[in-house]
Amino acid sequence: MSTLPKIAWIGLGIMGSPMSENLIKAGYQVTGYTLEQDKLDRLAAAGGTAAGSIAEAVRDADVVITMVPASPQVEAIAYGPDGILENARSGALLIDMSSITPQTSVDLAKAAKEKGIRVLDAPVSGGEAGAVEAVLSIMVGGEQADFDQAEPLFEALGKTIVLCGPHGSGQTVKAANQLIVAVNIQACAEAVVFLEKSGVDLKAALDVLNGGLAGSTVLTRKKDNFLGRDFKPGFRIDLHHKDMGIVTDAARNVGAALPVGAVVAQLVASLRAQGDGGLDHSALLRAVERLSGTQV
Repeated sequence: MSTLPKIAWIGLGIMGSPMSENLIKAGYQVTGYTLEQDKLDRLAAAGGTAAGSIAEAVRDADVVITMVPASPQVEAIAYGPDGILENARSGALLIDMSSITPQTSVDLAKAAKEKGIRVLDAPVSGGEAGAVEAVLSIMVGGEQADFDQAEPLFEALGKTIVLCGPHGSGQTVKAANQLIVAVNIQACAEAVVFLEKSGVDLKAALDVLNGGLAGSTVLTRKKDNFLGRDFKPGFRIDLHHKDMGIVTDAARNVGAALPVGAVVAQLVASLRAQGDGGLDHSALLRAVERLSGTQV
């Protein structure tokens, strides 16, 4: 019998499916629940167990992991008679890997404590590729003892794993991450349009730029998206729009000015308003092209 903790995984989307599969590969027993039957079938095919409800998934779990789109979804699966807090056993560890507001994480930890359930907020960065390759950056908020217990599990999912502070700290760092990523993608998109309109060989230009100070993980990951105009979602504009709302609101609460971030937040919002919300966030290129008079 395995001595590894039993895992319940709630939310099997673009990120959740490959992450849960990496835990299965690492030897963990994973029971999952999500709304889409095809995602449950995928989990079962990978060696996991599909559950028919949240209650069924979490009932015998030592660790419950959630990966859903936003704060409302976290609250929907956590609270209420059919939710995690009412059905997980006392002493279980709840790890929320969604990207949500810091306050939602703080409130969840407080409510869970009343049920004898420990909580870590542990959002990730690295996109679908990072999830598949198990090289995610994981930023964690919560108690040191709970982090220590969860660290072997995190090591099956990512490479950079850091306890950032108390509950909500992981979400605060993730908000900063999303600010940096959005501004970086926007800068890359503007450079691409500038280079193309100048008649420069785009591939050659991006290769040399990525080898110097302008190089970044964002450019490395998104270079082919720009070159091929391939905007199949690894991380959707809709979700980055949500995240930019989180960071601008959190910054306002602490009195931090985000002048460039505010502009990029509006550009993300405009792209979504034009019907591109389901595309990858590298589709910010389309917004720059429109502003530059290019037909898209």
